[in-house]
Amino acid sequence: MSTFSIDNPLLNDILKNIGSGKIQLPVFQRPWVWDDYHIRSLIASVSQSFPIGAVLTLQAGGTEVSFKTRLFNGVDSISNQDEPEILILDGQQRLTALYQSLMSGKAVFTQNARGKDILRYYYLDMEACVKNEVEREEAVLSCGEDFQLHTASGKTIELLPQGHLFSAANEEYKNKMFPVNKIFDYDDWQMEYQEYWDFNNDKIKFFNKFRREIIERFKGCNVPVIEIPRETPKEAICLVFEKVNTRGVTLTVFELLTATFASKDFDLREDWDKRYEKIKEKYQVLEELESTNFLRALTLLATNANPESTISCTRRDILRLTLEDYQKWVDQVENGFVKAARFLHRQKVFNARDLPYQTQLVPLAAILANLGDIGETKRAQQKIARWYWCGVLGEMYGAATDTRFASDLSEVTEWVKETGKEPRTIREANFREDRLSELRTRNGAAYKGIHALVMHDRGEMKCSDFRTGVPIDEKVYFDDNIDIHHIFPKAWCEKQRIKPDDYNSIINKTALSAGTNRKIGGSAPSKYLLKIQEEAGIDAANMDKILDAHFICPNTVRRDDFPSFFKTRKEALVKIIEEAMGKRIIREGDDLPDTSA
Repeated sequence: MSTFSIDNPLLNDILKNIGSGKIQLPVFQRPWVWDDYHIRSLIASVSQSFPIGAVLTLQAGGTEVSFKTRLFNGVDSISNQDEPEILILDGQQRLTALYQSLMSGKAVFTQNARGKDILRYYYLDMEACVKNEVEREEAVLSCGEDFQLHTASGKTIELLPQGHLFSAANEEYKNKMFPVNKIFDYDDWQMEYQEYWDFNNDKIKFFNKFRREIIERFKGCNVPVIEIPRETPKEAICLVFEKVNTRGVTLTVFELLTATFASKDFDLREDWDKRYEKIKEKYQVLEELESTNFLRALTLLATNANPESTISCTRRDILRLTLEDYQKWVDQVENGFVKAARFLHRQKVFNARDLPYQTQLVPLAAILANLGDIGETKRAQQKIARWYWCGVLGEMYGAATDTRFASDLSEVTEWVKETGKEPRTIREANFREDRLSELRTRNGAAYKGIHALVMHDRGEMKCSDFRTGVPIDEKVYFDDNIDIHHIFPKAWCEKQRIKPDDYNSIINKTALSAGTNRKIGGSAPSKYLLKIQEEAGIDAANMDKILDAHFICPNTVRRDDFPSFFKTRKEALVKIIEEAMGKRIIREGDDLPDTSA
């Protein structure tokens, strides 16, 4: 069975069907956004019979796919409208621009180069088109409600001179400015043009030449149409859209599901927006939570509860969600993400910027939602934390993750309940000691993870800011603008000719407030520590305790001994990584297992 068909209908017929409502858009299509320049360029292309790209359509009325639809921008509401016959999946921007400018008979609502909303009317400079002396785009003119046209030669034409409100047509005939919205119905305009010139033979010949060389190109324009049959599954539509879409914008499963649920009078986007606004307002760590990841977690729970399906959250599985599935699990999933945010706060991850992996939120929320009250116990939290840090420090969530999400949900849940063995993510995760020297930018998951681990409370030893001595919790983190800063300042290291790879690594970074970092400046540690102690009233013994909580050997920084500091702190970070992962990591000099077999 063929998966698609190809046709070449006339542009005129397509635009008529858009105006009648036979061709519509599924509601997941994004708003029309083309600006004035793109519209003029498109009109110029059609006037020269240049290809304007294929259009991707879907036959409406399928049993597999039922999308709520909407009319094109610029199409008035249609009374007694039948269901659409065709849906446009790709080509909305081009077809909307052409419908509004060529056929709507109204001003086109668009934008200028600065993104400001404007109304435009479009004209063809007939002489410029026929003589072909300028680039065609320069022969396509547009004007606002002041009806002033500015030609390529710099001439300004007022189609509606002040006090002569009914002389627009005469000014069009006089200046040979053809309104593009008369392209498909030009007979009356042609007759009045000839009357204006008193049926001058040269003017008649000129118009006939313009008609043959320009108008007929519009009337004879064919548009390649790739039509997908109505029986096509949703996941195939999503994939085809992603591969063919000319604007390079991926159609998300959330948008497809939104259109599907809309056909049952449920607004998925509205529901998601309300939930998202509520949780991100309270938890900054969830500020970048994506709707698709929310659906992934929901799909994990739905498939886990279905004895006839395998736990999964692939695009196909998400698209198979029914409205009943969504409504059954959505509150539990939302609560799972709230629990995930609270868990992350306990791990000293407070905002989205410092979250190692957005993707790991999916299994984390699903696991916590699935465990319910059991997941809140101390033992469960310890196990989940070990799984979490193995995923972060083992850098397990940077590639394809759907399969891991599914195994995480089942394996971590069973492990926490003591009905299953240690999860695969924990078994497979590892960290090399020399990786510490490679972590230099905050984009890396392991870099962010170690930053959070340093801030952990360990009994009475609590990580505090150098200057304030106040332990870093959620309130202090935001109030004092805690961030990752150099311990041995960059400027000092450069003067000492220390290698950038060393002084920029996570080994020489720790959590400090913005105010403390300003006090440090580019000074040697021995100097800025004495300055901070004096100004903040902190004695040397208490400052040493603060340094210890950051896993910094006080003697090495007070001596400005970077090599010794680097060595001792590296070893200290190795130990806290091993503590978090619950396993020994690969040290320098260890014999690596042979994986070549």
